[in-house]
Amino acid sequence: MVEVRAEVARRLQRWRSTALPITQAGLAAGLSWLVATDVVGHAHPFFAPIAAVVCLGVSLGQRLRRVVELVVGVSVGVGVGDVLISLIGSGPWQIALVVALAMSSAVLLDGGAVIALQAGSSAVLVATLLPPSAGGGLDRMVDALIGGLVGLAVTALLPANPLTVAHRQARVVFGELAAGLRGVAAAVAERDAARAAGVLARLRDSQEAMDEFRSALRTGGEIATIAPIRWRSRHDLRRYETAAVPLDYALRNTRVLTRRALAALRDGERVPEVLPDVLRQYAAAADLLRTELGRGEEPERARSAVCEAARATTGQLGGEGFSTRVVLAQVRSVAVDLLQATGLSRAEAAESLPPLTRGGGGEVTPPAG
Repeated sequence: MVEVRAEVARRLQRWRSTALPITQAGLAAGLSWLVATDVVGHAHPFFAPIAAVVCLGVSLGQRLRRVVELVVGVSVGVGVGDVLISLIGSGPWQIALVVALAMSSAVLLDGGAVIALQAGSSAVLVATLLPPSAGGGLDRMVDALIGGLVGLAVTALLPANPLTVAHRQARVVFGELAAGLRGVAAAVAERDAARAAGVLARLRDSQEAMDEFRSALRTGGEIATIAPIRWRSRHDLRRYETAAVPLDYALRNTRVLTRRALAALRDGERVPEVLPDVLRQYAAAADLLRTELGRGEEPERARSAVCEAARATTGQLGGEGFSTRVVLAQVRSVAVDLLQATGLSRAEAAESLPPLTRGGGGEVTPPAG
């Protein structure tokens, strides 16, 4: 019984998370039919609710372009279907030919997969359900346009919070970065190559989280553009957009750092004792940056934390061996990435950090990255 309640609760939670998109799709379908029948005067404008639902059903960040694709796809499919079916009639081989030619026409027009699929489905509807008629192609194109525009209008008038998904995905990305830095710090401190290998495997899987974060930003950017009541979110979204590319670089540089740290541990190279503390401080700075961005604050404390960590270790980082030298260079690169994520330019970030020096005083010149 407990398991049944847990399963019901899980499904209800999943439904609640999709309640707004479901409401938007239902409202857009009904309104598009109403506009097409009562305002435009079409008797059976089934393309209008179809276009509205398809427009709302695609991933956000693409809807403005998708309206155009829907209209083009419907136009090609209906046009090819009307002409051919009126000439060759309807039947199995006629349907196959019409769909193939409609999709081929869409591809030759340099259309994407959506245009080709919409052209094919529109041709199927014309060939099976709707006999060609004078003006039918134009009416159906108008219906598709109505559906797409109504879908956009519903998105603008009943929008989701564009920061909700951005906050959630940002927490995941920052969490992966901080966990990676702390993980390799622990592996180096304990001289545990197996642990370092585990950290590296996790970091290699972090690209999916980064891709979802970028998608969330596109989603939020679109909502904040077309929904007036969400315009105030644009400033906070821009902070995330500024941080996105440096965060990607920070994850990549942390992967390189972890890979070379693993090699150094396996080869028995001497790793600076202060290195784990440096990495932990950068992980704490990443956590702080996540918090400040989530609150919509200027990330000054995170910026200061990175700089203080770098200053505190000036002259203390040193080591022998190729892998260790690469690790030290990557420490610098991660610091630059984190500073850029706070809003500094690359030049400003580099100037904010003191030069890394070996224990003997020789300066280390890290590679760009």
